[in-house]
Amino acid sequence: MKRIRTPEPALCLPRRRFVQGLAIGGSLAGLGLLRPSPAWALISPGQPTVLSGTDFALEIAETPVNFTGATRLATTVNGGVPGPILRWKEGTTVTLRVANRLRTPTSIHWHGVVVPFQMDGVPGISFAGIAPGETFVYEFKVRQSGTYWYHAHNRFQEQTGHYGALVIEPAGPERNPADRDYVVMLNDWTDEDPEHIYAKLKKQSDYYNFARPTAADFLRDVGSKGLGEAFAMRRMWNQMRMNPTDLSDVSGHTYTYLMNGTAPAGNWSGRFRPGEKIRLRFINGSSSTIFDVRIPGLRMTVISADGQDVEPVSVDEFRISVAETYDVIVQPEDERAYTLFAQAIDRSGYARGTLAPRPGMEAEVPAMDPRVWLGMQDMMGAMTMGGSAGHSGMPGMKGMEGGCGAAMKAGASSHGMAGMDHGAIEHTTMGAASPVRHARTEYGPNVDMHVDMPRMNLDDPGIGLRDNGRRVLTYADLHTIGGPIDAREPSREIELHLTGNMERFAWSFDGLKFSEAKPVHFNSGERLRIVLVNDTMMNHPIHLHGMWSELDDPRGQFQVRKHTINVQPAQRISYQVSADNPGRWAYHCHLLYHMETGMMREVVVS
Repeated sequence: MKRIRTPEPALCLPRRRFVQGLAIGGSLAGLGLLRPSPAWALISPGQPTVLSGTDFALEIAETPVNFTGATRLATTVNGGVPGPILRWKEGTTVTLRVANRLRTPTSIHWHGVVVPFQMDGVPGISFAGIAPGETFVYEFKVRQSGTYWYHAHNRFQEQTGHYGALVIEPAGPERNPADRDYVVMLNDWTDEDPEHIYAKLKKQSDYYNFARPTAADFLRDVGSKGLGEAFAMRRMWNQMRMNPTDLSDVSGHTYTYLMNGTAPAGNWSGRFRPGEKIRLRFINGSSSTIFDVRIPGLRMTVISADGQDVEPVSVDEFRISVAETYDVIVQPEDERAYTLFAQAIDRSGYARGTLAPRPGMEAEVPAMDPRVWLGMQDMMGAMTMGGSAGHSGMPGMKGMEGGCGAAMKAGASSHGMAGMDHGAIEHTTMGAASPVRHARTEYGPNVDMHVDMPRMNLDDPGIGLRDNGRRVLTYADLHTIGGPIDAREPSREIELHLTGNMERFAWSFDGLKFSEAKPVHFNSGERLRIVLVNDTMMNHPIHLHGMWSELDDPRGQFQVRKHTINVQPAQRISYQVSADNPGRWAYHCHLLYHMETGMMREVVVS
């Protein structure tokens, strides 16, 4: 029986107010409402300080902010949310002195930047952390270029504002020169204490989901599908104790979605002259929110993924998972305003901004797309799809009851796999079913689902974007210029399953949370393949620190180089890694509450 929720004081503002935020918000120091102690606080809402060069001083502190009408303390970098944009140059050596003015330890992780492990910024793995009152000096050579970001790796400091953008200029000429260059950083802000959010999710995992199936939905399905099919569908979800609308753990009920530290009502704006090429560096620095991004009236040419240049591809829309970055070029020809629109995957809210030729101009903000239920391919992969898992949407429900029973039966069986090295797995054709085996550790109270026939397609834009009438980017469209870093064939394969129990809000690899698992070992210098199988119905953006992840196509050939790879529900993906950076590294889901509950491993390269 579901608990009945009592509204809390922090959640009593009208929902529209939370979605839209304030027209003027952000750091109170930067707005002149408080005395700005550091000179590098926010200049104006949505316009953070840009710091360039090779020597940087960063200060982590608590600063009052106001995005919703209520003042809260944020964890800030140099007084701002987000922190300053750091601009480095490939080939230089940078020194960053990070002072901790908090009452608790802190850290900075340079997300996607390949550094010596002692400089990676993960307390308990790569260093001890930065104690209150202390200053830690990061120093390393910059060996790459592109769009990246930085953030805390201490508990929930990332959720409370500890993040910023990082732009690295290439040592040579820019492959895609532009007339203007803007960072567009997306974040989810909450006035709630993240510890309280986490406690609520542990007690009731769908606490923030206000779109659960209703009696009205049932009657609508009866009208379109018939009583028998509508009833079978409800019975299936009830038997599984899962929710077909569980797309995001935390929603716009508590989140205000920010673009460059500005709530939707504040309308961050970037200027242009008609005919100019504009580079937009999108960064998803959220703790829990996947965004779908489009600019109505403008086509976007994607030129970079996770800081790595790709063959240009023209799209109307792209999904950006947590921690990913995409650079796009747009070229508006008309003297009019355009809306940058980033709607949350669960359609509970959005971030927005404007590109305009003159200050004060606005364009219409589009209505959010309808929320789409999870389909059978999101639950059982290719098992019930005739050996194929394309993106044609959810198949008819007739006959699905038996398929669901088969899936549940498969989940109750044991394949007797004890280790992570599951041996070579045949690479099949695009989207074809690929049988997998499950480790013994997957059979326990913290795993509620197993996918025996995961789908392998990369051409699926994902739930809510399938067949929406727009040209949507997929991983199959991305091709890194220059090919793989290492042409060797992998000598070894490691398979890991992304596991969880949605009702318990328990997340793990192979059924083992971080505190229970042994490190994963890479041999220094080896080329290996990592296989990930998502045994859950949620997206998981997986980030390996210290090394590049080179995504395979379903035939095992190089596709695209990334630092964060989003694994869709019931999907199997593989990528190759060159273990060329000795040390101890974090490896985790970048949904912050998933990582904190246990979906993390340590990787040791030695």
